Amino acid sequence: MDGRRIAVTGLGVVSTCGIGPDAFFAGLSASPRQGELRVPEFDPAEWYDNPKEARRSDRCTQFAMASATQAIEDAGGLAVTGPRAGVIYATGVGGMATFEENVKVMLEKGDKRVSPFMVPMMMPNASGASISMKWGLQGPNETITTACAAGTHAIGNAARLIATGRCDLVVTGGTEAVMSRVGLAAFRNMTALSRSGVSRPFDRDRDGFLMAEGSASLVLEEWDQAVGRGAHIYAELLGSGSNADAHHITAPTPGGAGAMACMQLALEDAALTPDDIVHINAHGTSTPLNDAAEADAIAKLFGSPGPPVTSIKGITGHSLGAAGALEATALALSIDRGVIPPTVGYVQADPDLPDLDIVTGEPRPWTPGPSLSNSFGFGGHNGCLVLAPPT
Repeated sequence: MDGRRIAVTGLGVVSTCGIGPDAFFAGLSASPRQGELRVPEFDPAEWYDNPKEARRSDRCTQFAMASATQAIEDAGGLAVTGPRAGVIYATGVGGMATFEENVKVMLEKGDKRVSPFMVPMMMPNASGASISMKWGLQGPNETITTACAAGTHAIGNAARLIATGRCDLVVTGGTEAVMSRVGLAAFRNMTALSRSGVSRPFDRDRDGFLMAEGSASLVLEEWDQAVGRGAHIYAELLGSGSNADAHHITAPTPGGAGAMACMQLALEDAALTPDDIVHINAHGTSTPLNDAAEADAIAKLFGSPGPPVTSIKGITGHSLGAAGALEATALALSIDRGVIPPTVGYVQADPDLPDLDIVTGEPRPWTPGPSLSNSFGFGGHNGCLVLAPPT
């Protein structure tokens, strides 16, 4: 990425397999999950100064505030506030549960009973707005809603604000809480969800994803600033890519042409070649078409079997706009701790897919190097990030 270097100095997570980076990363190696994946034992009041603020926030904003608080504390506080610090945040849907609840109230009790807080609770930019207001971040505050690629796009856009000199620090990430009745029904009826109730990324018997909720936040800083204050640097963000399939509203381009082009863009942005990449945290949704397209794209660009590939969605499920942020966080932790989590749910190789080096069974120790985090969303939105060990 041309311009100033970008350090990842803070991580925060609210996920179905654990709250906080340590619990999250340990949970990625647990047994396969089944059914709808909700965040257990989450108390929003813990993350707000005022319980009233928590009650007047949709669950997706509550998640964002929790993960952002963790990330900022993990970074040792904010080295910069005011106009040189920004927020670039993501969600696929926003406050769907709030909208559904108020539609029900209106139908049962009339228009006047609709909450006056419905709009600020349901609007997709509520999470980014809440983060900026709590910590006084007066720089760019933008919300990305590119479906399942949104979290990745948010991080890439945040990094560019630092690389180009507009900001010295950006809080970024994604959040989602779409586990409402209508939301689940819509995804179920479009046959995107697993009929067996198990997520099996790249597996022969994969049959759809598990709907999930969650959030992940990252603090990105200008490199010299982070080094100068002695911050712990998890990884360096070297580059990002973004493009569109321009093919179909839900299905990827057959053969993964769009995904491959996006990975190439990210590598070019990072001034790397395919031979430099030593690991890929895949999008790996467990849907037949998406996994096939991504596998084809990886094999065409990196060869077969190529670098080690993992998908965390067998544990986390698919949290739509938060997915890319959770996966980038998993990759940063993999780099920091020298271990790649396994692709939980993968049991049988699919003979129709290219032969990839899927990390299975147990976590795999590795020597960290430049790595990709992939996200490919409905609408043909593609996003890729390149992270590397701090040097």
